[in-house]
Amino acid sequence: MAKAIMIQGTASNAGKSLLAAGLCRIFHQDGYRVAPFKSQNMALNSFITADGLEMGRAQVVQAEAAGVAPDVRMNPVLLKPTNDTGSQVIVNGVPRGTMGAVAYFKYKKALIPEIMAAFESLSAENDIIVIEGAGSPAEINLRQDDFVNMGMARLAGAPVLLAGDIDRGGVFASLYGTVKLLEPEEQARIKGLLINKFRGDVEILRPGLVTLEELTGKPVLGVVPMLDVDVDDEDSLSSKMRGEGQVGLLDIAVIQLPRISNFTDFNPLERLSGVTVRYVRTPGKFGNPDLVILPGTKSTMDDLKWMRQNGLEAKVLQHASRGGAVLGVCGGYQMLGRTLSDPDGVESGGELAGMGLLPVSTVFRGEKTRTRVKGTYFGAQGVFAGLNGVPFDGYEIHMGDTTLLDEGKPLTEITTLDGQTKRDGASCGNIWGSYVHGIFERAESAQGLVNALFATKGLSSTAAAIDYRSYQEEQYDKLAAGVRESLDMERVYRILNGEE
Repeated sequence: MAKAIMIQGTASNAGKSLLAAGLCRIFHQDGYRVAPFKSQNMALNSFITADGLEMGRAQVVQAEAAGVAPDVRMNPVLLKPTNDTGSQVIVNGVPRGTMGAVAYFKYKKALIPEIMAAFESLSAENDIIVIEGAGSPAEINLRQDDFVNMGMARLAGAPVLLAGDIDRGGVFASLYGTVKLLEPEEQARIKGLLINKFRGDVEILRPGLVTLEELTGKPVLGVVPMLDVDVDDEDSLSSKMRGEGQVGLLDIAVIQLPRISNFTDFNPLERLSGVTVRYVRTPGKFGNPDLVILPGTKSTMDDLKWMRQNGLEAKVLQHASRGGAVLGVCGGYQMLGRTLSDPDGVESGGELAGMGLLPVSTVFRGEKTRTRVKGTYFGAQGVFAGLNGVPFDGYEIHMGDTTLLDEGKPLTEITTLDGQTKRDGASCGNIWGSYVHGIFERAESAQGLVNALFATKGLSSTAAAIDYRSYQEEQYDKLAAGVRESLDMERVYRILNGEE
């Protein structure tokens, strides 16, 4: 059975996911079979595995860092928020239904056997399991039936490293307060403290580190700097959502929907020379983009109403009326159509007029489509016509059926996991939509899109193709180097081996 070590944090966005990915890479580099594990993840960014099951993207990143294929056992419970008080509950990659917070807290204890079966199965196949916690272990109102933080550490017999985010301020208080709010047996599980996202000279921290060790009785195992690594973010807490950088030669505006999901679809575009990807939440920030993207969302109808109410829909329609390029992925594709119907109450219920930019209609169904796909563009029009014949890979994950109306033209031809070939998406002039997430991860697809847009600006330069997978591998190595240099890895190994 594998040895386990757990990363917990003083708060959400303390950097647990990135630190866990760094440790996965280090252990992999050191010759161990390693797998990540997070018993319960709450995120709208998800992924479809090779066997058609759904899991959180954070554990996908960690699996890639560990040099293994993503496996739904690494994230047996995924919660995808549908509103402020409810989430779709996905267990072992398959939806179990949508539950409000109170109902889920009554139900979740029944999930422990399935969580432990996933953990034990992974443990039997690996040398090391790197477990990630969620939020903070000091949420004392949630301690009962916890299987995410200290409850999971107890079930797995795992020592804990507690990380605090110095970039947000108050790191000494947050580390000290977290430790002291825990029960004595929980405090005993914490074998070391980590300070994350530091900028500056570590020597300035020394007096505080010494005092922190004295007050908590826990050693500080390292101070990790704000690492300059390009690794996919887990959710909309991503710093890129707050960026206000200078716009490049090509300006791509992604509408930052309230329940935006899988925004990592557009990361490959950011890596092309001269391209800026901006996330836009208000009409005042819309600007004059070369391309507008409507991304995926967990609540298509509610987010379309939000766009309608705050004026962003009008901005997109004005842009399209001037011949501007617009594309939608998954929920964004559904919004671009003429009608959205929800007879079974999968989302908000009822019917809603779409934006009318594509000749399609969508009906929401209770059954979720989950499959990986391969395909090619063949029906792209207007400025995107050069994409035809270009291959792509990706995955579908949605709860709606979208139908082309009489005059509609499909965008792509795809082959699904079960070998079925079908046509997906729609194209109409400079507007197109598709259900395929990850459609730009192949270099040819990202390059083709961007070069087509450059051509509309009369630019002769073209974006250089990027081997996305090789690029990711370089970033994981860079992450591991930064974490290894910052932590006392000899002591981490002693903790892992139960010697401290």
